[in-house]
Amino acid sequence: MGKLLRMQNLERHYKTPAGTVRALDGVSFEISEGERVILLGPSGSGKTTLLNCLSALDSPTGGDYIFLENEVPRNNSEKMTSFRRENIGYVFQFFNLLQDLTVLENILLIQELAGDKNPSRAKELLELVGLEDEIDRFPGEISGGQQQRVAIARSIAKRPTLLLGDELTGNLDTETSNKVMEVLVGACKKENITSVFVTHDEGLVKFATRVIRIDSGKIISDEKIGSSEDGF
Repeated sequence: MGKLLRMQNLERHYKTPAGTVRALDGVSFEISEGERVILLGPSGSGKTTLLNCLSALDSPTGGDYIFLENEVPRNNSEKMTSFRRENIGYVFQFFNLLQDLTVLENILLIQELAGDKNPSRAKELLELVGLEDEIDRFPGEISGGQQQRVAIARSIAKRPTLLLGDELTGNLDTETSNKVMEVLVGACKKENITSVFVTHDEGLVKFATRVIRIDSGKIISDEKIGSSEDGF
C-alpha cells in the first residue's frame, strides 16, 4: 500500500483584529492509499480547515503538502482548481443535488463535466448505493438518507483519488447515518478510493480504519482502528 499524501508541519493562520488565529498549528501526518480516515474534533478545532487544505480549497500559511509525490498547488486558484478536478471527490452535509434533475441526471451531469459521460456506469453507481429503483425520481421525492446516497454516487462518478466529506451525516438521524456510512464503506472499497471524513460524532468511529483527533489546531491522537470486512 503506497503513500498517497503527506502533510508536514502544516499551518493555517488567520489575522484578525483580535490577533492571529492559529486554525492549524503544525499538523503532520501521512495517509496511505486505501485508508479510510475520520478527523474527529469539536467545533472550532481546525478539522474543517484541515479538510479544506487537503482538498486545495484553501492554501496553508506554512508547511508542506505532498500528494502522489508532487507538491500541491497553493495561492494559485487555477492550479488549485485543476488539482481538485483531477483528484478530489467531495460529499457535503447539505447534499447539494440539483433539484430539477432526476437522480440519474445528477450523476450524468458530473460525468459530463469530467468529460466521461457514461449512462451504464451511472446506473451501476446508483445500484452500488442501493438506488437502482429511484433513478427517474427527483431529489425532492426521496428521503434525506437517499439524497445523501445519490451525493455519494455523484462524488465517486468521476473516479476521485481522494474522497472527502464534511459532517456528511450531520443532517441525518442515527439509524440513517449508519446506513449511509455502510453504503459509503462499500462504495469506497469497491472503487478502491481513499477517504477522509470530518465529524464531531463519536458514533462514527466504528466505521473508521483510522481516527485522527484534532483540537486547537493540533493533532492530539492518531490511532489505527484495524479494518474488518464489515467495518469502515
